[in-house]
Amino acid sequence: MSRAATVLPLAWQAQSVLLCYPDEELPGRLPLLREVASAAGARIGRPMHRFVDHAASTPQPDLAADYVATFDHRKRCCLFLTYYSYGDTRKRGMALLRLKQSYAAAGLDLTSDELPDHLAVVLEYAATAGPEAGKDLLQQHRAGLELLRLALDEAASPWADVLESVSATLPPLLGDQRRAVARLAAQGPPEEQVGLAPFAPPEYMPQPRGGPR
Repeated sequence: MSRAATVLPLAWQAQSVLLCYPDEELPGRLPLLREVASAAGARIGRPMHRFVDHAASTPQPDLAADYVATFDHRKRCCLFLTYYSYGDTRKRGMALLRLKQSYAAAGLDLTSDELPDHLAVVLEYAATAGPEAGKDLLQQHRAGLELLRLALDEAASPWADVLESVSATLPPLLGDQRRAVARLAAQGPPEEQVGLAPFAPPEYMPQPRGGPR
């Protein structure tokens, strides 16, 4: 078995945990997350270590408040990946439906309050589905991932380290991906035209909030 086959799923699972709302259980998980970071190699593990150190030295209520301020109140720091590609349009609703169907086919069942495009959920799927399938899905949303990473870095957010770690699990950006990041940065996500019908079934289109809790 290749190193990627063992390291990447563990890294994605750890990153998924770190991108969830930091509840009272997170402090007890930090030692294991630190072990994963140590085993992941420098490029993936070093930024993960930085965030784990930050989480370990920050009171849980303060970390939770920072999470809400970062991801609930900053539109540019949206953890819902289809937003970057489709904005709040009907196409986003169909993209969410396709993601949920893919997860079900892989045996990953979501709870009723989990949206399939939340980055923590995407990473959980990547960890479950295996390196190739996981990497393929993350690559499909690479422009949004990089734009989120840049926004977090600009905001001096500690979660920028987690996004740096996620990016380090993927191949270097190619020309088309770089152009996609530049386009999203310049134009923002698409907007729906006035007067169109609802995007999709309502359960797939809540407003972005903190994510899986």
